[in-house]
Amino acid sequence: MTTIPENIPFKISTTDPASSVRRMERVVIGQLGQTLDGCIATHTGDSKYINSESGLRHLHELRAVVDVVIVGVSAVNEDNPSLTVRLCEGSNPVRVVLDPRGRVDLSSSLFQDGGPKVIIVTCEETDHPAADRFDVIKLSCDNHHIEPKAIVEALNERGYYKVLVEGGNTTLSRFMDAGAIDRLHLIVAPMIMGAGLPGLNLLPIEKLNQAIRPEVTVYPLGSDIVFDCNLRATGA
Repeated sequence: MTTIPENIPFKISTTDPASSVRRMERVVIGQLGQTLDGCIATHTGDSKYINSESGLRHLHELRAVVDVVIVGVSAVNEDNPSLTVRLCEGSNPVRVVLDPRGRVDLSSSLFQDGGPKVIIVTCEETDHPAADRFDVIKLSCDNHHIEPKAIVEALNERGYYKVLVEGGNTTLSRFMDAGAIDRLHLIVAPMIMGAGLPGLNLLPIEKLNQAIRPEVTVYPLGSDIVFDCNLRATGA
């Protein structure tokens, strides 16, 4: 179970991006950049770039202060991210790819760039094609679905306590549904798409009293706005 010490501000400082996060012993952060109407890409998948340079810098500041950054296999295969720190000072996180079925494209940049360590999380029964080249964590699965909290626990056991769940939207939504996210940063751009890929696709609720009501602090990021949602606050 991840916990956040009480009364610790979470705003990322532009002068010392690690000043607050480094005081946290364990935390799982979700990050999502979206439009005003909640889209992260057009219906064709075009998403570069919804957020401004300030919003992108904030993402890199988050990467710089965590131990690992998690993405799903679809995000790797479709977006070919590097998941490194480039827009601010700081160390690169370990890169974790969730790949239950062993279908990741091993020609993707993060497997070829000689950069930070890559860990693949897959199912116990999967004979992963990258097992002889990269660290592989095998966990129990239910219909090729890996329990998010089991992933966090496995990373904690290896000494990775500050975790950033960066994407894609299916991966982040599953972590949200599982109650495995402590803090959610929604970076909202002043853009209306009208139709597109939604940022969060959570399990449906029947009553409004079932909705998540986090404690929220708002910070301007140039033309963007970040909503820092504390999902562990009382009532959330």
